Amino acid sequence: MAMAGALSLSQFPVCGSISLPKRLPRRRVCIRAMSETSSTSVSTQEEPTSDASSAPASSVTFAPPPNFKPPEPKRFAIRPDKTNEVLGALLPILFRFGTGVFASGYSFSFVSKDEIPPDQYALEINGYTVKETAKLGPRPDKPIEIYEFESCPFCRKVREIVAILDLDVLFYPCPRNGPNFRPKVLQMGGKLQFPYMVDPNTGVSMYESDDIIRYLVENYGDGNVPLSLSLGFLTTLTAGLAMLSRVGKGTTYTPAKFPPKPLKLWAYEGSPFCKLVREVLVELELPHLLVSCARGSPKRHILYQKTGHFQAPYLEDPNTGIEMFESAEIIEYLKATYALQ
Repeated sequence: MAMAGALSLSQFPVCGSISLPKRLPRRRVCIRAMSETSSTSVSTQEEPTSDASSAPASSVTFAPPPNFKPPEPKRFAIRPDKTNEVLGALLPILFRFGTGVFASGYSFSFVSKDEIPPDQYALEINGYTVKETAKLGPRPDKPIEIYEFESCPFCRKVREIVAILDLDVLFYPCPRNGPNFRPKVLQMGGKLQFPYMVDPNTGVSMYESDDIIRYLVENYGDGNVPLSLSLGFLTTLTAGLAMLSRVGKGTTYTPAKFPPKPLKLWAYEGSPFCKLVREVLVELELPHLLVSCARGSPKRHILYQKTGHFQAPYLEDPNTGIEMFESAEIIEYLKATYALQ
């Protein structure tokens, strides 16, 4: 027999009796919830493109650090020297009430271990097997493209809906002083404002986080904006407060080698481990395809079948052939491989 219940922290009904346990001035904390904008504008006839063709071509040979070996995944483990960083990255989950942790229509049930096929992922808690599912909308043929940076509260709102809708997104990081994608946003849209979305499936491109959220739920969801993303100023305020413990991280460009191909990151917005990796990807201005895998996502089964394990984040680097778990080691790998020493 299966004990069934349903849960959603993404504004969906809860049923059943089971419950699961302008710019930051230097040297000053600022929580003003404003996207970075510029009054500068240009006139252009060029159509938005979906690749990084505006970035400089690189003839640099990419290779992992000498004697590098991907670590074995350690479930629910925090490397001792990273404890404070992980705890700081947990703060957004509290301020945002878990938004971005669960996929749309998330539900769970306690089942017998025999009911789960051997090639499918299932969470095990104290001897119980938990089957998790979600109810998702239409799937885009091509990844949505979003230009943004980690420490922007407006960008966080869009990343949260991406996790809820379980969308795969090609992120083009736009840290301050970044030489590649900030100029491209100005060229495509006429102003420096983030986030900026391009949907290659429909040809639609737009600024404004609330407009992007509505567009995504109308085209790839059930048409309803989740409650925690529809509270106007309160939503933006809590998204800004969520940045306090990691203020300045994922904001400013660190000189780096530009990769020939985007990296691939299996992650979701509600994970503190994924957040730490995303901060570094943004600072190094490394374009990456984010494969959303929040709780309930069917893509958890795909990663499980691919690796025999599920854990996020999981990085695939087509430029070096490296594939690896463990956020602390992923960060060290990214800096050693791409940061200019």
